[in-house]
Amino acid sequence: MSERVIPLIDQRLRSHAATVPAVAVPATGLLGDALGRPLRDLRISVTDRCNFRCSYCMPKSIFDKDYPYLPHSALLSFEEITRLARIFVSHGVQKIRLTGGEPLLRKNLEILIEQLAALRTAEGRPLDITLTTNGSLLQRKAAALKAAGLQRVTVSLDGLDDAVFRAMNDVDFPVADVLKGIEAAQAAGLGPIKINMVVKRGTNHGQILPMARHFKGSGIVLRFIEYMDVGATNGWRMDEVMPSAEVVKTIHSELPLVQLDPAAPGETAERWGYADGSGEIGVISSVTQAFCRDCNRARLSTEGQLYLCLFATHGHDLRQLLRGDASVSEEQLASAIAAIWQRRDDRYSELRASMPPDASTGGRRVEMSYIGG
Repeated sequence: MSERVIPLIDQRLRSHAATVPAVAVPATGLLGDALGRPLRDLRISVTDRCNFRCSYCMPKSIFDKDYPYLPHSALLSFEEITRLARIFVSHGVQKIRLTGGEPLLRKNLEILIEQLAALRTAEGRPLDITLTTNGSLLQRKAAALKAAGLQRVTVSLDGLDDAVFRAMNDVDFPVADVLKGIEAAQAAGLGPIKINMVVKRGTNHGQILPMARHFKGSGIVLRFIEYMDVGATNGWRMDEVMPSAEVVKTIHSELPLVQLDPAAPGETAERWGYADGSGEIGVISSVTQAFCRDCNRARLSTEGQLYLCLFATHGHDLRQLLRGDASVSEEQLASAIAAIWQRRDDRYSELRASMPPDASTGGRRVEMSYIGG
């Protein structure tokens, strides 16, 4: 029997060494990349594990019982994460989102949240600390997360019909338990809560209106995300993408909508409010309407690889600076991170339509389950 090949291993090891530049780059809070985009948002993956097997993210055919997850010793410690986060903040980061995998699977995550909540921007303001979760453990953990300093949560929920939801998470997890988690988060004050629904034509597009009806007037912002070509394992096809414009038209036909102004620079979601004032929805159009020109996000993998784009093919190894034989100062770490960001010119989504498969990357893209969405 031939040995099964798991295509993600090489991707996790594919990285560039992060080096300290000869000329120091001071941390002024105004760091820009090669296209003039500032660094404002840091996504931190705290685990590569998840208890769901959603076909668009961690399909069971790849992430089965034999899949070799990263050993705990390879993961950044909470102290290492906080050290790096402090440096990113000195370069201008104002928002930190904890992600995964499923971040609530990381043991004692509240300790990390407490450490991050103690950080301050150069102006002395606390950070916006958020977390994205599939909601499966939220009912049990919501109160403790809030007490530790977490401000908001975003819950991934791809439908209200139990059969559809169980089929999409592929582990037979009931939608009722996710809804209980959302209620617990509301009760704990983790808000405003956002719900992310990945829309895959032919699978769950029939859940658009039921989801809109359910969360309308609840104070929860429902966001619809176009099914993306992230990584190499989800079998992405363009004909399974439902454009955001079609999602808006579907909802507007029953629940009239008016377009709203962006909430902040670099906001990925286009905002639409219900005409009767009972709340809003968002649409994230990363396939049909690229927003690369305003992207201000960096991504840190669970073992210390810095990624500059969700569609990247390689990371930059910061862990080797943290754990290397030579002691590296905060100033040297800051210079190394600055040098990486200043070279950043990624804009994959803008170029996607004009390129043949993988022409922009020269190889497989990193998996979303590894660096978070």
